[in-house]
Amino acid sequence: MAGSIYGCAKTCKNWPKNAARLYESNAKLRLGMHLLEKTLEAAITHHPHLLLPSTRTNEEKIAAIAHHFKQIMEILQLDVSEPSLCKTPERFAEMYVNELFSGLDIEAFPDISYLDNDIMEKTEGMVLIKDIPIKSMCEHHFVPIIGTAQVAYIPGDTILGLSKINRVVDYFCRRPQLQERLTAQIADALSILLETEDVSVSIEAEHFCVSLRGVQHPTSRTKTFISRGRIKSFIAS
Repeated sequence: MAGSIYGCAKTCKNWPKNAARLYESNAKLRLGMHLLEKTLEAAITHHPHLLLPSTRTNEEKIAAIAHHFKQIMEILQLDVSEPSLCKTPERFAEMYVNELFSGLDIEAFPDISYLDNDIMEKTEGMVLIKDIPIKSMCEHHFVPIIGTAQVAYIPGDTILGLSKINRVVDYFCRRPQLQERLTAQIADALSILLETEDVSVSIEAEHFCVSLRGVQHPTSRTKTFISRGRIKSFIAS
């Protein structure tokens, strides 16, 4: 009995320290859950791709695409037994799943690192990243969209690692895209991650569906632009 009373007294004596540790642990857990929820929301955005449900693994997707693309090649009267063509269905399928359209997988959204904004004044500064490569695919004809993006934001309490912004842009590029949606998705993701509306995204790109086929105008470029929040005044000036 004495032992249990002593143990209870000792626990009560250490309660402030234990409570502080528990509070700190719960605070870290809440912060981790908040960042996880924010990352998931940023990967989906307010202009999401609507995907059909699937239980296929990437390996199963590659096998199915390779099978069907081989049939397309045969319909085009190509001899898929030729040494230069025999691996093409698998190469094509792996390229689609693992590279060009890897951004359809939410789990591929980049890890985001944050830094406390103790450098730039919250109302006086702006971060601008220029000439970010755009390498995407037109969802109408599955041919390339090639260009560059500019991304800007007014920092609040936090700033993002610079390479993370490039990775966010690249993530949304790796889908069958419309340039208008791509611009909006990047802006959405940055607004969610930074918890601010003070963002701007512009993209200028060549669409191979315009330059390579159809009207065949190789000099034509498309520019899309989104500006939100206070950043409009920076751009206007």
